[in-house]
Amino acid sequence: MTIDVGGPYYEDLHRGQMFTEGPGLTLTEGHQALHQAILGDRLRLCLDRHLAAEVSGHDEPLAHPGLVCDVAIGQSTLATGRVIGNLFYRGLELRRWPRIGDTLRTTTEVVALRDNASRPNRHPTGLAALRVLTTDQHDRPVLDYHRCAMLPMRSEDARPGHRDDLDAISPELDRDHLLDSVDGLDLELYRARVPGAHADAVQPGLRYVVETGDTVTSAPELVRLSLNVAAAHSDPTATERNQRLVYGGHTIGLALQHLTRALPNLVTIAAWRSCDHLGPVFEGDVLHSTVSVEAKEGGPKAALVEFRILTTATRAGGGETTEVLDWRPIGVLA
Repeated sequence: MTIDVGGPYYEDLHRGQMFTEGPGLTLTEGHQALHQAILGDRLRLCLDRHLAAEVSGHDEPLAHPGLVCDVAIGQSTLATGRVIGNLFYRGLELRRWPRIGDTLRTTTEVVALRDNASRPNRHPTGLAALRVLTTDQHDRPVLDYHRCAMLPMRSEDARPGHRDDLDAISPELDRDHLLDSVDGLDLELYRARVPGAHADAVQPGLRYVVETGDTVTSAPELVRLSLNVAAAHSDPTATERNQRLVYGGHTIGLALQHLTRALPNLVTIAAWRSCDHLGPVFEGDVLHSTVSVEAKEGGPKAALVEFRILTTATRAGGGETTEVLDWRPIGVLA
């Protein structure tokens, strides 16, 4: 007997289907170091252990929220091993801030399906909307979000005829929980210990142009680190271009690094209202980002700031420049 191992085709999915069998991952300092080397993470509380211990009251290092998201996305790829492209994320909320030593486990549910229209000389495809829930070793919620992936069908004859409304997947967030990830942190102490501009200096309408770009490198290493099994990110023969696609979280991670260059005192990312992948990214591309402040909600403890980050890719060797990311994160400033 021969068993093909490669993930489901689009027509194999059905609403309510659950993917729960993936391995959990205990976050280590090795994961954090490799993640930082690939993406250049610059969040102070993930780089400065002594500052983090003062602010949090605990000796265990905080895990970078980008690493946490990358692992959760990677664990969800049991459902999308044959992915052609990831179209969007909606309503991601970081419910708690894990520490090094915590274990992440992820459950992925198929919540909506829609066939793509037939196109001449194009392989048939469909869109699968997934709800992804990540918990820690104590079953405490860590992440909750939706993502949408494009998957191939085996053939036109396999078309199942799904017509769900994917626009109904809302980017709305539970505002009562947006500061949960910084619960227990002494942000007044953070503000006192860290020099430079904080929440008071950031207002809606500000726009930051990050002039220095970042070259995309070590793309397969980030894929393996995050348990991502999508073939398009590791096997060029699995794509129509015969060229590996860079995992979308890699692009988001570099955009986050650009955000922390614009605002070096950003405490963390609390949520993503939405994230749209506008085009493919390839190893060797150079990414540039523009950061706009869309809204700000101040509070007695911290400010929630809504950003819009537009990222472009210039193809390796000085080729064309194209938009690849429209990301709307919500950050925490002290």
